Amino acid sequence: MTGAARARATESARAGFTLLEVIVVLLLIAVVTGGAITVMISSSDERALKNSSGEIEALAKRARTIAALQQRPYALEFFENRVSLMPLAEAIIDPAEREKAAALLEAAGGENGTIHASWSADGDMRMLVRRWASDTWNPIDSKNRQVWRFDPEGFCEPVGVRLETGKSWMEVEFHPLTASVRYTFKEVY
Repeated sequence: MTGAARARATESARAGFTLLEVIVVLLLIAVVTGGAITVMISSSDERALKNSSGEIEALAKRARTIAALQQRPYALEFFENRVSLMPLAEAIIDPAEREKAAALLEAAGGENGTIHASWSADGDMRMLVRRWASDTWNPIDSKNRQVWRFDPEGFCEPVGVRLETGKSWMEVEFHPLTASVRYTFKEVY
């Protein structure tokens, strides 16, 4: 065999991959894919927590603004995994009695210009509220509700809201003058 023929024969024999090389490449692809999936799962929890705290902050700022513009107190009510914006006069009424009170108010001529809005948390998200000068987090459910008051002068109680989903959580502290987020603490798994 000539030198050129021998070179072509060894070149064609080396054109494929060995089984070991294929296994190593597949193992590297599996490791990279597993890492990417882990990052996407944890970032979806973080994204859900950030979106939820942003919705609550938007409602708080809106309540503060409306209270100042209408010169009457407004409130955010945390109840049954939902946050609702309403006049304080409605928020202090028991939720079971609200429809009857609204019907009486409407029959008497009603208040014009009342603004309502609400946001509901995802089904697996849990909300807790910590009042000013308290160390305990109060869970929000069908038996326990919390009302956060916004005065016409622009003040509100500095409260904290804790959002939990799975093992991940985020605590958000709100500023009493601006109703915006002052501090955020979180752990995302």
